[in-house]
Amino acid sequence: MNIDNLTIKSAHKALLNGDFTAVELTKAYLEQAKKENKDINAYLEIYDDCIEQAQRADQMIKEGNATELTGIPLAIKDNILIKGRVATSASKILEGYTSMYDSTAIAKLKEAGAVFIGRTNMDEFAMGASTENSAYGVTKNPHDTTRVPGGSSGGSASAVAMKGALGALGSDTAGSIRQPASFCGLVGLKPTYGSVSRHGLMALGSSLDVIGPVANSVEDVRIIFNTIKGKDKHDSTSVSSDMYEKRESGKKPIIGILDIEELAGVGAKIDSLDNFNESVEKLKSLGYETKKISLPNIKYAVPTYYVILPAEASANLSRYDGVRFGLHKEGSSGIDDYFKTKGSGFGKEVRRRIIIGTYVLSAGYHDAYYNKAIAVRSLITQEFKNAFKDVDVIATPTTTSQAFRLGEKTNDPVQMYLEDIFTVPANHAGIPALTVPSNRKEDGTYDELPFGLQLLAPHMEEEMLFAIGKDFLGENNDFV
Repeated sequence: MNIDNLTIKSAHKALLNGDFTAVELTKAYLEQAKKENKDINAYLEIYDDCIEQAQRADQMIKEGNATELTGIPLAIKDNILIKGRVATSASKILEGYTSMYDSTAIAKLKEAGAVFIGRTNMDEFAMGASTENSAYGVTKNPHDTTRVPGGSSGGSASAVAMKGALGALGSDTAGSIRQPASFCGLVGLKPTYGSVSRHGLMALGSSLDVIGPVANSVEDVRIIFNTIKGKDKHDSTSVSSDMYEKRESGKKPIIGILDIEELAGVGAKIDSLDNFNESVEKLKSLGYETKKISLPNIKYAVPTYYVILPAEASANLSRYDGVRFGLHKEGSSGIDDYFKTKGSGFGKEVRRRIIIGTYVLSAGYHDAYYNKAIAVRSLITQEFKNAFKDVDVIATPTTTSQAFRLGEKTNDPVQMYLEDIFTVPANHAGIPALTVPSNRKEDGTYDELPFGLQLLAPHMEEEMLFAIGKDFLGENNDFV
């Protein structure tokens, strides 16, 4: 079976036509996953019941109950819970932990008949932008194994890029879906905050986290998103799919072009500007009107994030105490147990952020740091609302550069944190953002490493992003 140019949409059609079975499709991706994973390390575990899952999918197809995801091989990030399966968030502190329930997103995928190939590597507890912080080894970029795949959902992106899955789930707190999707030449969606239930996602920054898809095409991402979105009684921040209103067809959206010069002085070296300008010209050639927009406070998005996120992470990760589940180290007392367990169970970057978060929440510093960061976040959110009065969508580069080399930024936390410069504003504002490959050729290959174009829209406007993304990539497009 040739899986080189297969998409979820084309595989679904072939399954319904009887061109191949779900078992045959799963075997092809299993073979590729096992072959490539030896070098890439995208998967922490490849499940041993994939064929059984595929057999159930074939039965659904036979009975006429197939959905667009029935029999489709997917990869799942290691911080999304699947009942009866190990989930570690790539941390030693959860080594061997087995989930007792399905996350809501997983329950919906199971109902749709998807096949889970395995759980993917990530930066420990989703803290990182390179998948070098995993307790279980680094993941490599399938386009160049000397380079990072991005993070923290680097394993999910690499699994799809190495053709070890047709799509994947990741989580995005500051760009953790979009950045690896860009680095690996894929499409990635950070949905509207609350559009996908966080129930069963290991919490990092509760006001920022969202589950989203990575795949080869915009339509594939759309299929996965439409399957997992919706209100959930287990997540009070989730919103109903009924809130998504169908847009009038016809006139193409107006695209706002971010004034990149507003980011001058933050210390990030931006090597993606030439490619971004080429992408803007392509949008114009497709008939889009563009307007330059200003978001003056966007330069504060990264420092704001690195106050809010560590504060929320400090609270969320306090549950890993070695008593109720996961790693346990014996000490001379209960307190010493905590020290030994957390000291050996958490990695360097996780410990760094917990310490920062505890500090900014401490007496005497809460107002100076945390409350001020929340105020700046509100300013950034309001600036987006104001900008969307004049334009329908905002375009930016997805990343500052193409994938950087393994080890290049591990000893410089500030440069690693600045990887989020274009992606984290969407998390602050809770708005949807889509990244699409911006230098992929028509045959799906690259002359160089991939770049990404990021498109941001108002809340609940994912369909508008999909329409523009399809247009940009030359997929069959219909404005909604």
